[in-house]
Amino acid sequence: MLSIEGLSRHFGSKRALDDVTLKVAEGSFVGIIGRSGAGKSTLLRQINRLAEPTSGRIVYHDRDVTALKGKALRDWRADCAMVFQQFNLVGRLDVLTNVLMGRLNKVSTVPSVLRLWSRQDMAMALAALEAFDIANLAAQRADSLSGGQQQRVAIARALVQEPKIVLADEPIASLDPRNTKIVMDALQRMNKDFGITVLCNLHSLDLARAYCDRLIGMSAGRVVFDGKAFDLTEDVARELYGLEAGDVMDLDDEPVASRQFLDA
Repeated sequence: MLSIEGLSRHFGSKRALDDVTLKVAEGSFVGIIGRSGAGKSTLLRQINRLAEPTSGRIVYHDRDVTALKGKALRDWRADCAMVFQQFNLVGRLDVLTNVLMGRLNKVSTVPSVLRLWSRQDMAMALAALEAFDIANLAAQRADSLSGGQQQRVAIARALVQEPKIVLADEPIASLDPRNTKIVMDALQRMNKDFGITVLCNLHSLDLARAYCDRLIGMSAGRVVFDGKAFDLTEDVARELYGLEAGDVMDLDDEPVASRQFLDA
């Protein structure tokens, strides 16, 4: 269980996160939705400790993540992998090497610097590429790939970290519809086939409803909606997005369901 307890992050007078409290069950696929600037990316960066909270705690299996330092913090970042919108691959290196970078926390310094990967690591990386149907690209330079292929390489790199949690920050924001489906299917497979908890920031409410077990709606740094995909009605979308709701959701295909909207 991942527990977020009263988490806040302030930048001067701006509250990017404001007293966020959540519990995330093992093996769930959680979509985090809301307008740009709602606090979605800040929340994921806090969980991974890429940024420090102003107050509050993050706890995972009775381990206070907000107190971790040094090797313990590096181990947490291996357990809690990030998938970014910008892919964050090394373009001049081949795909296999980029995936193997996910093993850096598992090997000693000298072999990793010299890229002396073990047969086990090589096999794991190739298996990850095979899982996402891109093993045939292993020898190609990363910067020669399409956006969708690069994102699948990034997901394969996250998989070889052997994480407990994957945090995907707008992973399909720059992709066309075909590659969007391919990448979302890859994240879903990571969740369903490997049992990895996925927290995914998404702009499209239709995608969020299609792929996620649970949706967290954020506005002005606060959690204002917490429910199942079928709870996401047109009224909820309008309260979250205002006039932008029609741009992020097909409002002609609204599910008939109850909703639970939290006090802002």
